Amino acid sequence: MICVGTDLKTSEKGIELTRSYEGIWASVGLHPTDIHETYNMKLETWEESLKEDKVVAVGEVGLDYYRVKDNKSRAKQKEVLNRFLELADKYRKPLIFHCRDAHKEMINLLSEWCSIHDRDINTNLLGVIHSFTGTLEEAKKYLELGLYLGFNGIITFTNQYNETVRYAPLEKILLETDAPFLTPVPFRGKRNEPLYVKHVAEKIAELKGLSYSQVAEKTFENTKKLFNL
Repeated sequence: MICVGTDLKTSEKGIELTRSYEGIWASVGLHPTDIHETYNMKLETWEESLKEDKVVAVGEVGLDYYRVKDNKSRAKQKEVLNRFLELADKYRKPLIFHCRDAHKEMINLLSEWCSIHDRDINTNLLGVIHSFTGTLEEAKKYLELGLYLGFNGIITFTNQYNETVRYAPLEKILLETDAPFLTPVPFRGKRNEPLYVKHVAEKIAELKGLSYSQVAEKTFENTKKLFNL
């Protein structure tokens, strides 16, 4: 289990869990909707967290234009995201990206960052687009950048992403819960639990014409590879 941080408080709680239990890792990050106009990000605070042995990623971080409408706040999101990109690069950590209604901007930002820093994203900036909700064309661009696509309960209650799931190579797919949200069918409407991730695997297997075990085993390998577990 990877406990994903969305602000300093939840990041610290995730780290506490890793110290108490085996089989749990953590990521540290700041959700874009938690960034305030006056927020002053102190890199030293996050750097200390990234030195923890069981902190395996930076995230979730990214862009959210669904909830944030004004240009000034959106610009702040980009500023903070760029600073987290620098941290991830410094500590060689993969990233967990949040992106909602801003995929074009995210793709441009990541491409520009790699260009400016003369980096190949396939080897120097690994990560996953968590809870992917973009178009097939946007998925293709993320895959071209070397990123993984994260799928969760959403794909069990809408057909909107069927084509994307079929297109994406199994070796570039991760399973996720987004617990306690986005509970998959047949438990939709209830609190999501990590146990329910198997229903996401079953849906992917159905769409790709594969067995459940093939999907479960390969996505498990992908997780270990990306997060260096």
